[in-house]
Amino acid sequence: MKLGIIGLPQSGKTTLFNALTRGTQPTGLSAGKIEVHTAVVDVPDPRVDRLSAMFKPKKTIYAKVTYADVAGLEGSAAKTGISGALLNQLTQMDGFIQVVRCFEDDAVPHPAGSVDPVRDIASMESELILNDLISVERKLERLADEKKKGGGRDRAVIERELNLFERFRAALAEEIPLRDVDVDAEEEKALTSFGFLSRKPMLVVLNLSEGQTPPVIHYPHRHSQVVALQGKLEMEIAQLPPEEAQVFLAEYGIEEPSLNRMIRLSYDLLGLQSFFTVGPDECRAWTVRRGATAPEAAGVIHTDLQKGFIRAEVVAYDDLIALGGMNEVKAHGKLRLEGKEYIVQDGDILNIRFNV
Repeated sequence: MKLGIIGLPQSGKTTLFNALTRGTQPTGLSAGKIEVHTAVVDVPDPRVDRLSAMFKPKKTIYAKVTYADVAGLEGSAAKTGISGALLNQLTQMDGFIQVVRCFEDDAVPHPAGSVDPVRDIASMESELILNDLISVERKLERLADEKKKGGGRDRAVIERELNLFERFRAALAEEIPLRDVDVDAEEEKALTSFGFLSRKPMLVVLNLSEGQTPPVIHYPHRHSQVVALQGKLEMEIAQLPPEEAQVFLAEYGIEEPSLNRMIRLSYDLLGLQSFFTVGPDECRAWTVRRGATAPEAAGVIHTDLQKGFIRAEVVAYDDLIALGGMNEVKAHGKLRLEGKEYIVQDGDILNIRFNV
């Protein structure tokens, strides 16, 4: 999972990046330069800790999330769209965390002259939508030319794609992000090579000053959510030793570090879940999409496991913890053998039987 942290200049993108990654990147102005800083972070999951304590493996491996602090978006894309270098970075992201400035600071003037989160959200949305509209119009031109010339793909396929991209153009012309447009399974296949920016899940983060009451923001789009946090305070706490950080979190009434909350919300937005493999050598968390079958989960571990998939031995995490060990699980009939149609559940512990 790779999430891009975006936002207007001076919104606090790098501050949030440091809070999420316990990093120390300088938080000064990037002056419009295209800069991308990335960090890979363990996904905190107490279930992994409990499994590791139970099996005492040689290695304990958490699921990973990559955060990318993307500088260069300024809310003022020209008619030519976002530049190629920046667009290449943005299309690689699985979703976006949009940082929106809500704090006042005379020492850090807002580029637009005033703090207005509603205006800033609309500005960033427009930039993503404009870029997608340019891409859609180019695609429609190519499809019209392909239909006119003939002799290539099936005309019915071209007509379906024309219909899809016409719907996209109509929505974008009305400033509607593509996250809000219904797409069926067949149409989804036609979009595999497109990294439309306004289709990507969006977590809008209201960046508050210490003690500030968050404004009420209406952002009614699909695969989107709005959360508020005190970015500078969270960054400072993230850079403390764990024991001191817990004291400060309690003092400021913050229930959990921003890292934990952001990852949980990101998993929800992207439709992801975790499953586990356990044993004396390794306890490990893996990430898979919700609705994935057992062979798909096997493929996340290794492609050979998916190719030669026979059965999956499945134990629910709660059953294992309640019964205290694999022997007890088997004795109580809680170990199941599942086939290719089995839909993996969050927290499943899998052992893949395969033959290659």
